[in-house]
Amino acid sequence: MLEELLINPISKIAKDNFKKFYFCNMQEFIDQLPKLTKDKHNENKKFFAKLKKKPPKKLDQIMQDLHEEEFRNTDCLQCANCCKTTGPLFTDKDVDRISKFLRIKSRQFEEQYLQTDEEGDLILQQTPCTFLGSDNYCSIYEVRPKACREYPHTDRKKFQQISNLTIKNIAICPAAYNIVEKMKSKLPL
Repeated sequence: MLEELLINPISKIAKDNFKKFYFCNMQEFIDQLPKLTKDKHNENKKFFAKLKKKPPKKLDQIMQDLHEEEFRNTDCLQCANCCKTTGPLFTDKDVDRISKFLRIKSRQFEEQYLQTDEEGDLILQQTPCTFLGSDNYCSIYEVRPKACREYPHTDRKKFQQISNLTIKNIAICPAAYNIVEKMKSKLPL
């Protein structure tokens, strides 16, 4: 029921009920995401393999439309699961921009908040994100990292090229999960 209501809100009444249901049960949906995505893992891998081999001509526009539609119904402040469970990669430009905003030197920002992972990327020292408030607001929202601004990357050009990232993101982001489910029904490959 939860999955069906989230994926296929039908009428105005259903959409209103969907919003009430969605906001009241966001945590329940987040808690179910790992199981939902595990149950669909093989289906999703096969779908994305086909998508990668032969992407539809208008895939970028389809994904843009699905993304916009989903985020008309999604309030990230009710969730913030990405900020609570994962951390973005920080580019040098991100470090410089955020450091300037915080009025500290880039080196100090890196030492205080970041670490280098096994692949040599700059990531947060801890999760949940240090900049996430108890109200799910980001204290550096205006200057947040590029990876945060673009998350969950479902409106990215050449979407088929990030299938592995998308499969990871649907286990974290309810909106990404819904977008992928709608995409699969819209693009039967």
